[in-house]
Amino acid sequence: MVLNKNQPEYGYEYAYKLAREQLSNIDNIEQQCLKSAAQCQIIDSKRVITTEYLNQSYLISLPDIEFSLMDSEEAIPLRDKILILHYLSQARGTPLTNKIISYKELPEGSNYFPTFHKRAIKPILNHFGREPEWLIYVAEKFGGHKIDFGDVAVTINAFPMVPVTFVLWKGDEELPPEGNILFDSTISDYLSVEDINVLCEIIAWRLVRSYTQ
Repeated sequence: MVLNKNQPEYGYEYAYKLAREQLSNIDNIEQQCLKSAAQCQIIDSKRVITTEYLNQSYLISLPDIEFSLMDSEEAIPLRDKILILHYLSQARGTPLTNKIISYKELPEGSNYFPTFHKRAIKPILNHFGREPEWLIYVAEKFGGHKIDFGDVAVTINAFPMVPVTFVLWKGDEELPPEGNILFDSTISDYLSVEDINVLCEIIAWRLVRSYTQ
């Protein structure tokens, strides 16, 4: 199911229902947690999955699939819950290759790229293109770290097995700034291209909001 911010709320509710069912139907949840680098343990007589997402620890209690944040009472957006469930359910446990690929190299990536650029790359360009060094500072809030790529690049571990790299080129008087978002070549073993779209849009706008606050 394609998720985007223009869908009615009931679309998210239905996607959330399906994602909960998908996780509930996994026979060996401990093995699946190993594939996603999540933890599964017994807490207060309940089985609880703990996973990292954008530098925060999330708890998912089973079998009810109830979400909570470790050390925080803030509400968890429905799109985040859906992404977390999809990641946990779809993870294949493939080791990271450290081989970087672009969005266009993903299955159907070329077809979706114009929309992806508008929703995920353009916000980064608009707010950081002329002062890319700010991207390094802001990304640190989400566990990001600087890497040697382009003029400025940061990698954020969206999930334990899903590093996402934002790259900026400053441009000059003749050329405007340019940007890109890169992934480990294994990303399709953890998220669908639709989920990648939503994930990158979420990260981009959280970086922008942190910059403008």
